[in-house]
Amino acid sequence: MAEHHDHDEPKGESLIDKISGKIHAHDSSSSDSDNEKFDTSGSIKSKIYRLFGRERPVHKVFGGGKPADIFLWRNKKVSGGVLGGATVAWILFELLEYHFLTLICHICMAALAVVFLWSNASFFINKSLPHIPQVHIPEEPVKEIATALRVEINRAIAVLREIASGRDLKSFLYAIAGLWVLSIVGTWFNFLTLLYIGVIFLFTVPVFYEKYDDKVDALAEKAIAEIKKQYVVFDEKVLSKIPRGPLKDKKIA
Repeated sequence: MAEHHDHDEPKGESLIDKISGKIHAHDSSSSDSDNEKFDTSGSIKSKIYRLFGRERPVHKVFGGGKPADIFLWRNKKVSGGVLGGATVAWILFELLEYHFLTLICHICMAALAVVFLWSNASFFINKSLPHIPQVHIPEEPVKEIATALRVEINRAIAVLREIASGRDLKSFLYAIAGLWVLSIVGTWFNFLTLLYIGVIFLFTVPVFYEKYDDKVDALAEKAIAEIKKQYVVFDEKVLSKIPRGPLKDKKIA
């Protein structure tokens, strides 16, 4: 009996070892499959095309502050007020042909007349004088705006200098084509109308793109691929035949 009992113990242990081995094998295989799924999803996400090489949300692209909230309609009252003010200004100056200096003078005349009459009438109707706040422009915001404008202007000058240096023919053609299109559009609209169209674009295109970015990116990827194909053909037939001098000076040995 003792010998029979001793023979049963290894069988029981081997059975338990087999069961535990299968469990560990299943866990490892499931974890491996989960890792593979994660890696696959990560690779798929990394391969998604984004317009203009965008890697951040649209809100972050616009700076992530109050201007981004206004352009993306996070605060609908402020966004509607800004767009409405731009629309009223465009109607006054463009449709009604109201001049800017005339409008400023009329507004100042009306404000001064109302405050002056109110101040004098307060003595007769026994009411307090109107409170006229002291308005002054702070120094720091003006410096920040001037610094930001200086940086952007210097960047634009550097880009134009790089294009004019003749090192990148593609950028040169893009710049010429863009300026040519802009000159044609300028014959259709004056500067104020172009500025208002730009405001309309700022308040409509970014919020539309943020909502349908996946579909827009897919269409843009196809369009850019087709443009690149056409550029390759144009390069082989036209650009490659244009004689060009050496881009860099030869090094003296």
